[in-house]
Amino acid sequence: MEPGPHVEEMEAAIRADGEGLRALLDGDDERARERLAEAVARYRASWELAPPRSYGRLVGMLKAAVIAGDAGEVAAYARSQVPEADSPPSAYVLAIAALVEGDDAAAPAAAAGMRAGSPAFGRAADAIEALAGGDAGAYGAAVRAIVADFESREEHLTGVPVADTALMLERLAEPRSLAAHPESAMLPPR
Repeated sequence: MEPGPHVEEMEAAIRADGEGLRALLDGDDERARERLAEAVARYRASWELAPPRSYGRLVGMLKAAVIAGDAGEVAAYARSQVPEADSPPSAYVLAIAALVEGDDAAAPAAAAGMRAGSPAFGRAADAIEALAGGDAGAYGAAVRAIVADFESREEHLTGVPVADTALMLERLAEPRSLAAHPESAMLPPR
């Protein structure tokens, strides 16, 4: 990756994200929201400075916003930045933004574009499609598979061993009454 302000902003976003996730694991919700809000701002700044198609920054921004519980404006912004799903990461952005906005018809169509990516993208697509379709059984199986994947990893992007994808999906599942509440040391206590 080329050095520059977009890299500095992304590194700052990842640090703030990790601090927020660590605070959640420690039960400090106020600090978590504060640090995750900073991560959202830093991911957005990095996106705005980065080369085109740096969609991972938007994914990070959406995850942090959903986990912090303040994703409405972030989802609208993310959708405005991605005109179409032309890669697994851009599809991920559109699928999560659609779920946040309650557009359960658009979420599965976007999630289908995630399947061309890694197995981790496929597991997330399974969960997104199940959430949009209101299928509690399929969602529970998908989110448990995501947690198991995170539990098997030796490294985590933020340096904090936390299943942030599962945490984000659980936040989206709660208002739909579909949360599976998987038990894991990689998720905050309920």
